[in-house]
Amino acid sequence: MQKQEEKSRMVYRLVLTGGPCGGKTTGQARLSTFFENLGWKVFRVPETASVLLSGGIKFTDLSEDEGVTFQENLLKTMLQVEETFFELGRTCRRNCLIICDRGAMDASAFISKERWESIMADNSWNNIELRDNRYNQIIHMVSAANGAEDYYSTEDHSCRSEGVELARELDSKAAAAWIGHPYFDVIDNSTDFEGKIRRMIGSVCHKIGLDTGDRLLTNSKKHKFLVAGPMPDDALFPPFQDFEVVHNYLQSNSPNQVRLRKRGQKGYYSYIHTVRRQNQPGGQVIEVKTQINHRDYINLLTQKDNSHFTIYKKRRCFIFDNQYFQLDIYEQPSHPRCRGLILLETYSTLDDARLQRKLPTFLTIEREVTGSADYSMYNLSLREDWKTSKKYLRTNFVGPEDAEGHGPNQLKLKLNGHGAAPGLAVNGAA
Repeated sequence: MQKQEEKSRMVYRLVLTGGPCGGKTTGQARLSTFFENLGWKVFRVPETASVLLSGGIKFTDLSEDEGVTFQENLLKTMLQVEETFFELGRTCRRNCLIICDRGAMDASAFISKERWESIMADNSWNNIELRDNRYNQIIHMVSAANGAEDYYSTEDHSCRSEGVELARELDSKAAAAWIGHPYFDVIDNSTDFEGKIRRMIGSVCHKIGLDTGDRLLTNSKKHKFLVAGPMPDDALFPPFQDFEVVHNYLQSNSPNQVRLRKRGQKGYYSYIHTVRRQNQPGGQVIEVKTQINHRDYINLLTQKDNSHFTIYKKRRCFIFDNQYFQLDIYEQPSHPRCRGLILLETYSTLDDARLQRKLPTFLTIEREVTGSADYSMYNLSLREDWKTSKKYLRTNFVGPEDAEGHGPNQLKLKLNGHGAAPGLAVNGAA
């Protein structure tokens, strides 16, 4: 009984980051109150940089080498402080939300890529572990200097002195540092501040799978676009992260779908097990996502459904005009229907006309294919011909079956964090 209770408890690790005057401090307070009122235990990891800078350190007084050493020591300190709170979360008897005021990748925004990679190598760290596997979700609160300039101020922050232009630059760098995390949300200034805070809280609730009724209504929807090849030159893209992505569908009882995702860079990977439950009450589609380890991934692969091809993609993640996009380039081997296929996906609260104006101008977008069964990953991976296949699903797909981000209102997404895969043994116990 006790083990069952431990398994059902959730520890959710959230990074709240953003540019100067983005609402991070207020957001953390509101988020804490919201979850405490739900009966959760909330831990707030303080911003390590603010603690150190309040001790008299000034970046302007440091040489380049001293600055890099400072960032390395800051990161070591941050990781240790976080581990203190993570351990408390693991032993907590209630559901636990851990809010990190900035996270490990924020340090990379202030030094060159070469210096960052040197720090990674010297400490045997890698971006997949520090960015993707360490935290369940990243929220970037866009600076008021970017879209709400009339409200930008430095008066109430002892460590803040940036002008508007510098604030915009720092905002872009902070966001770029987290590009590639599988659950990364950018909360912009397209609404008033109260709306911004509600969207932030709603995003967290949606990822966790909490039903908040109409308290935090957001009309965020998934949009999928067909992109014509060839791919433009890399130099035309804003800062991006590329990932190897491998999807496998597993044997399951219809109409449910079960799949595995392997995602990584430079030989380091994260693994997700997803159960997509169709035909739920009220027409809902429920997805239960569980982060698993490599051993469980290999074990689950033995249940592969051979009526589907393995799907191989290169996934490019980037931010364009404060909108987070992922570009999936399908690779071989695959069914001929996938050759040359490029799909662009994003989530947005904007109406169609406003979203069209935010689409990347360097891509040739043929048309929107949101909800089209012909562009669902499940159907694309089928070995059989669609005309004769009994497995081809003709129902429109509205959920994030292969996307990274929060889904539309009719889909309930539950992210289980760092637990073991369903049905697998944990420490010898089933």
